Amino acid sequence: MIAFLRGRLEDKGIGCADIDVNGIGYRVSMSNNSLAAMPTKGEPVFVYTYTHVREDTLQLFGFASTGERGLFEKLITVSGIGPKAALALLSAFDVDLLKQAIVNEDIALITSVPGVGKKNAQRLILELKDKLTSPGLGFLPTVSANDRSVYEGARSALLSLGYSSAEAKKSLEGFAADGDGVTVEALVKHALKNLVKS
Repeated sequence: MIAFLRGRLEDKGIGCADIDVNGIGYRVSMSNNSLAAMPTKGEPVFVYTYTHVREDTLQLFGFASTGERGLFEKLITVSGIGPKAALALLSAFDVDLLKQAIVNEDIALITSVPGVGKKNAQRLILELKDKLTSPGLGFLPTVSANDRSVYEGARSALLSLGYSSAEAKKSLEGFAADGDGVTVEALVKHALKNLVKS
């Protein structure tokens, strides 16, 4: 199995990148998030990889981090979730957000990805919830489905203010709800304080 590629980015397209490794070109299927992390054409590049072998197919998948590769490998163990659906999930959400959606049993969020139906989402939750650990993810792994939608509202508000997805996610970490529970306003205030500090 090919564990990683180190070379030069030859080209980048929709869902894939071509990497030149000592004169040999590898076409690597990648999530939108990993593609966004790739350098410009001609620049040095390093990607972690997973080799998917079937009777009629040999396909190479690339990842910007070992965390994304590890989650991809877990996703494709679930019946009904192939590499294509796994990449679609990893394109729609970053690794932490997808883990949180599974841990929090957020079927609505998971099924918002084209090609992932309710049955597949239920299987994902059933088979992976107990296997996923979420260190350093703030309050999110223990929140209810209702609080989860509040978090999404706060995240959307931060994105509309011009902050990146990564900035929004990081700024929302570490929130401690008071007796009144979680509100969008409280989350946004918490996030903005963190963004001012950083």
